[in-house]
Amino acid sequence: MAYNRKDHYYKKAKAEGKASRASYKIIQLQERFQFLRKGDKVIDLGCAPGGWLQELAQIVGPQGKVVGIDILPVEISFPKYVEIFLASIEDEATPALLEEHLGGKAKAIVSDMAPNTTGVAFADAYKSYELCLMGFELCAELLQEGGTYICKMFPGAESQGFRKTLQAAFQKVSTVTPPATRKTSSEFYLVCQGFKESEG
Repeated sequence: MAYNRKDHYYKKAKAEGKASRASYKIIQLQERFQFLRKGDKVIDLGCAPGGWLQELAQIVGPQGKVVGIDILPVEISFPKYVEIFLASIEDEATPALLEEHLGGKAKAIVSDMAPNTTGVAFADAYKSYELCLMGFELCAELLQEGGTYICKMFPGAESQGFRKTLQAAFQKVSTVTPPATRKTSSEFYLVCQGFKESEG
């Protein structure tokens, strides 16, 4: 049976004025893990079209700070405590840019980034792993001790090895498929809590 794009969460997003159905995934992750509070600082990697930004802004409130980055523009407007940059996480200047505008280190770094899929499962999975790895590498510079890293991943040969890498850097790593995920999607999220700052 073909996937019905206009399913419950699609219609719910339209009715509630959300940027995308993906909004509900970050809502569900926050409800389950409570990784952010009012006043926290958070980085959203691959933030377009802005669905996660909307929810993160509500969670941390005006006393907090949200910094988003994407190679695609975000068309919707946000309050002043949300800043968005048109840039790639691969740019050498990106970590310094994010830290400067965040005003310190983040309580959480979240990523809903996905590669432009080719339909070749192993190739798409590897590209997904690369994006997750780049996000994880930013944690060393931008995530505070005890912080949370969340990334979206496709299952593949690299999944288990990457999970072990994360387990060495965080106190707890959970594999989660939020209810808002499309029924036909194989994607899952790695929720990494309790970041251990590297010694030396």
